[in-house]
Amino acid sequence: MGETRADAAGIAPRDEQRHDDDVIVTDAAADVEVAVRLAAASGFERSSRADRARWLTALAEALDAHRDELVALAAEETRLSPARLTGEVTRTATQLRFFAGVALEGSYVEATLDAPDASLTPPRPDLRRMLRPLGVVAVFAASNFPFAFSVLGGDTASALAAGCPVVVKAHPGHPRLSRRVVEIARASLTDAGSPSSALALVDGFEAGTALVRHPLVSAVGFTGSTRGGRALFDLASARPAPIPFYGELGSINPVVVTPDAAADVAAIAAGLAGSFTRDGGQYCTKPGLVFVPEGSGFEAALVAALADAPSQALLTDGIASAFDSGSAGLSARDDVEVVFAGERATDAAAPVVIATTVEGFVAAHEAFLEECFGPLTLLVRYPAEGSAAPGAPLADALGGSLVAALAVLEGSLTGTIHHAPGEDVVELTEALARVAGRVVYNGWPTGVAIAWAQHHGGGWPATTASVHTSVGATAIRRWLTPIAYQDAPAAVLPPELTDGNPLGIPRREDGVLVA
Repeated sequence: MGETRADAAGIAPRDEQRHDDDVIVTDAAADVEVAVRLAAASGFERSSRADRARWLTALAEALDAHRDELVALAAEETRLSPARLTGEVTRTATQLRFFAGVALEGSYVEATLDAPDASLTPPRPDLRRMLRPLGVVAVFAASNFPFAFSVLGGDTASALAAGCPVVVKAHPGHPRLSRRVVEIARASLTDAGSPSSALALVDGFEAGTALVRHPLVSAVGFTGSTRGGRALFDLASARPAPIPFYGELGSINPVVVTPDAAADVAAIAAGLAGSFTRDGGQYCTKPGLVFVPEGSGFEAALVAALADAPSQALLTDGIASAFDSGSAGLSARDDVEVVFAGERATDAAAPVVIATTVEGFVAAHEAFLEECFGPLTLLVRYPAEGSAAPGAPLADALGGSLVAALAVLEGSLTGTIHHAPGEDVVELTEALARVAGRVVYNGWPTGVAIAWAQHHGGGWPATTASVHTSVGATAIRRWLTPIAYQDAPAAVLPPELTDGNPLGIPRREDGVLVA
């Protein structure tokens, strides 16, 4: 019997599905069982790095070839603009090609060889160590990036580069797009000679929980809410054999504007206005908390910068409802002043700026540190003491109350400092580095470059595993586990560990890095 279009996509055939409000509902347990077992049996983990690089490149080319079709479909489902979505397709294809390069370069396997030495105590045998694929990876797609953090997003790209087959749990905010992308991807993999079952899609709440519980799933990647991520994290930890759960959850992304930087208040305010309202404030790196010096004129400059800021339809009705509730609750607090509230269009969210004192923030920091996903930012006014002498304590310039406020911050993806040229921000950097995975200077955190040196992570609640990143080359490390071979016959060694380094990858031999 020939395979249907749905079969090729790794999802249940249409006649086995029902549609409620255009969200696919399938026999979740059966779908997950089939998808995971086929992925586990695909043999993908035994593929070569060169083959995986070729397959990732083929996926990027397929995405580019279907760009117009996919952007139109995504625009229908997500309420994001075609211009934004077109750029995101480019980013996603770039990321696939980037991980093709990571796979080929090979240093990520951390190949390490130690020659035997009987003169040591204890004697050292022949030891060869490297990182190998964990196994089937479950990826939960995000709502706010329907390409870059979805079916072929960074979690999938890095897992495939590592040699791990992937089962994606589609996001209900763009189900038709998810199905079409996986159809295109599986066809591309087949044409390129890869086992197409190395990539599959399941859908629905029950499928998500079944996926985390499945004994053949070895790790989970998740991008979404703190509440949803924590529930799945607990589920992964409660398995008879717990598995790693790499979740990117909620992040407030604090910003500090120093007193000396406030001299350029108009430019900084304009930058903030563009950053926290970008695509309706629906970025995990949105600057949601900004410490500003009292009397600097920052609030007036920000209101002026927001004069023409448009309202934006948010991604889903659920996100819109949560934003309305969260922003209304914060705005109604007695310790808060509403600095700006934009004019709302029908079914769209408008920018909101609220402010409080630094003392008020410290007293109610638990409420203020809860992420409000959407176009809202909180200004915290601190009494600046003026410029500090070089080498003086941070409190001399910023005030002891701000130092106390920085001490109650929770984990965040980013921390940002706006400072004057030559200003000493070493101590301020240390305060933000305590909680942030990336510290930005005189810029804004909403752009996350795809690079070898990138880190997109942070402490709880920004992520569940602050030692890892979901963007950049080392994102691949999440899907790998070490193995060491002791006095192994040459025939059983992976080519990355054989004598003579036939693949020419960077290795450490007897403690010396050999490129």
